[in-house]
Order: sequence, then structure tokens, then C-alpha cells
Amino acid sequence: MKDLSLHILDVVHNSISAGAKLIKIEIIQNEKEDLLELTIEDNGKGIPADKLDKVSDPFFTTRTTRKVGLGLPLLRMNAERTGGTFSIESTEGVGTKVKASFGLHHLDRPPLGDMAGVMSMLAGSYSDRHFHYQHITPKGEFTFDTVEVTEALDGVPLTDVSVVKYLEEFITENLAEIEIIE
Repeated sequence: MKDLSLHILDVVHNSISAGAKLIKIEIIQNEKEDLLELTIEDNGKGIPADKLDKVSDPFFTTRTTRKVGLGLPLLRMNAERTGGTFSIESTEGVGTKVKASFGLHHLDRPPLGDMAGVMSMLAGSYSDRHFHYQHITPKGEFTFDTVEVTEALDGVPLTDVSVVKYLEEFITENLAEIEIIE
């Protein structure tokens, strides 16, 4: 995958497929430790313990439409080739947490990508889900929460095209203020 936003989109789609109603995405850019930390946590059905060790194997998938599952293995590979780490924790009936850390300034770290586009698209496409996105940099932090946005819209649906466009612009502006590192 070309950038981290596409990895995030892939993991979030796994969460949605697992029935998650709450999906939390956290990105921390830590200049002092030269780390970019990514955490995606959901309250989906979880992964059975006997399959948890296999999910980062590219030749393992629970899907019946294809014989390989490359999303998590590629995320793991991208993290580890920058000197970072990858982990996944899951409890059946509770949810799953995927964590990956990357060398923030490492040459092989994929760029962040279009987080504003990904988050606005998710909000508009899955308005029945609660997305909580927090991005922290040395310059500040930004939080996007679809429950708060829905309340502020006072009846205007998240699926409205003008709302999705507005959300993308809103997220873009706020991420620029905290000076995210591509």
C-alpha cells in the first residue's frame, strides 16, 4: 500500500466486517523518539485465539472470495522495515486492537496519505458507525468524532454530499494546524 491512510482504511474495513460499531484511530507523531505510532481499536466480534497468530500471515484469510489476505501482513512489513513494531490483540466478543509503530523520519516509512479523505469517506459511508480519530503531534492534537459531528449537524445526515465535502475540508485544515509530518 502506498500510504498509511490506505492501511488504516483496510484495517477499518476489517473492523466493519467484524461488526464493530465503535472504531478508534489514534496517530501519535513523537519527534523526540522519532516514532509514528498508529493504533486502531474496535468493539467488533474479535478474533478467535487459535487464529490470532495467523492474521499477519499473507497466506491466511477468513474471506472466501480470495486465498490471501495482504492487509495486515503489509502493515507489519512496512512497520518493521522502518525499525518499528507491529502487534495485534483481540478478545472474542470484545474487539481487536492493531498497533504499529514506524520510524517517523525513516526513509522507508510510507507517507501518511489522505487522512481527511479517508475519514470523511468513512463518516459518510458508514453513518451508523462511531468513528473516533485522534492525531497528536508536537504542535498539538486534533480529534474528529462522528458522534459529536452528528450532534452539531442537528439532523443533517452525514451521508449528505455537501457534509462529506465539508468534513474533508475541516479535517484537512485542522491537520494542517497541528503540522502533521507526511
